[in-house]
Amino acid sequence: MNLLLDTHVLLWWLADDAALKTEAREAIGFPSNTIFVSAASAWEISIKTALGKLDAPDDLQAALSVNNFQPLPITILHGIEAGRLPRHHDDPFDRMLIVQAQAEQLTLVTHDALFQPYGVSIVWS
Repeated sequence: MNLLLDTHVLLWWLADDAALKTEAREAIGFPSNTIFVSAASAWEISIKTALGKLDAPDDLQAALSVNNFQPLPITILHGIEAGRLPRHHDDPFDRMLIVQAQAEQLTLVTHDALFQPYGVSIVWS
């Protein structure tokens, strides 16, 4: 299975936070699954860390590498489609993750119920 981690799921995984449900933890840790992290999540983490709204690893890229997580770039098509999504969810980072999951046929790992109306495959965290 190819999984795309929502930003909070990524941070919970990296911090070994008990908030991450067993089903999600097992899916992320399953050896044959490929785990993707969007450039949108790195962007969101960087912005919110600079604002003092969250703590994150000092070297996010190294943390992703250690966990064998694959980077998912943002394409022009992703940007166009994010703007075309119905307005169920207004967070621009989450809208990008939704579009990337749709375009790249990925299963989102999230705790955010607002993803559900978009019909993407979800593993609940």
